Amino acid sequence: MTQARPPRAVAGGKVRVARLTDLAALGELSRLCQDEKAVTRSLGLPVSGRPIGVFSLFRLPLGAFQPHDLMYVYDEAGRLSGLIRVERDSIRDEWTIVELDGIGSGQAGDIRFRLVNQVLREASKRGPWRLHVACADRDGNVELFMQAGFARYGDERILHRTGEEALPAPWSDEQARDCRIRPTVALDALPLSRLYAAATPQPVQRLEGIRLADWERQGTNWRVPRSSLAPILRFADVETFVQESAGGGKDGTDLDGFVQIGVAKEDQPHYLKLLVRPDADAASLTSFALGVIRARTEKDAASHEHGVIAPVRTYEAPIDRRLEEAGFGTIATVTLLMKDTLVRVAEPGLVPAVR
Repeated sequence: MTQARPPRAVAGGKVRVARLTDLAALGELSRLCQDEKAVTRSLGLPVSGRPIGVFSLFRLPLGAFQPHDLMYVYDEAGRLSGLIRVERDSIRDEWTIVELDGIGSGQAGDIRFRLVNQVLREASKRGPWRLHVACADRDGNVELFMQAGFARYGDERILHRTGEEALPAPWSDEQARDCRIRPTVALDALPLSRLYAAATPQPVQRLEGIRLADWERQGTNWRVPRSSLAPILRFADVETFVQESAGGGKDGTDLDGFVQIGVAKEDQPHYLKLLVRPDADAASLTSFALGVIRARTEKDAASHEHGVIAPVRTYEAPIDRRLEEAGFGTIATVTLLMKDTLVRVAEPGLVPAVR
């Protein structure tokens, strides 16, 4: 059995930090990597095509760029042939690779390998806790990141509800109370952590390392639960709601479900993320969330053009079935990968000495 070798180095070019003067070239590079006829390689998030593309979702390259983010390009004699963009979460000290493009029939893989290595070298200097990436399992994406030391830990289905289909009517306050649905508050951090633990396998919990303090973050800074499409929340008004358990459980604070809603402010789909206990039904929370999106957008008919997009982990079934019943359909499946930059060590302890 032969071991896979890393791509060979590319001659004649260099990796450098992107500049503001690269804006036009970067925009063309991002768009070109969505053209199925072009000889390119990209992460493939979430689909290639006109209705929903990487460029329209993340508003790349510089529309979503923040001062603490990173962007590198591959420059070959003044021509940009590669791009990598990293979103940095300064609160959790995590990095997420949200775009990785390469152009060329024989060199695209080599260019992308050099760009990823540049990010890893930068990470070794700045010391983030971990790096994340989500990509389609094609064009050597998964193999590239695994060669760079990333571990594959899950898959996520991307479901989409077209804007041509009318959204359900908004719920009244009485309907929401009858179904025990209300907005989240900071005191929900512990119940949300318990809900996440009930709905997520323990190996994934250990890898993602979501802390109690992360559940206390409200509004547009909310980045949990993690998904492959979380970067689009930068261009959305984020609201979160919970559904209380009947009776409240042992201490009166148990939750059956949680929904994160991102109402798009840009030319992109709205965002919907559900987290539900395995023994709970997500149908009412789904209908309520779609009604919230309609209530926030009914004054602007054009805002429904791109519909609603929802990521669902493979282990989160039957949430996907409830979404399909609400008019969603699967448009892509992506792979989730992660690389720890810190070495995990056992906690030291003292033992009695015997003489």
